[in-house]
Amino acid sequence: MMKLKNIEELIDNEGEITVGRIGPVRCGASACDESNCLAMLARRPGESFEALLIRLDSAIEDAIERDIFADEINQ
Repeated sequence: MMKLKNIEELIDNEGEITVGRIGPVRCGASACDESNCLAMLARRPGESFEALLIRLDSAIEDAIERDIFADEINQ
């Protein structure tokens, strides 16, 4: 069973995630809390949906714990 503790905690605290088309990116994942966009990831060629969610979970942790905000969409 996949455990995505950072995604779960974000949603429990009124945050949200979005998975799907993001602007020009055919498939991506984003995470936001009430005031910040924490991460915007583009799905890599050959990347599974599960792997994308695991990367999003890790990117949320980086944003909250280390103030590192991932943006693969607006490069």
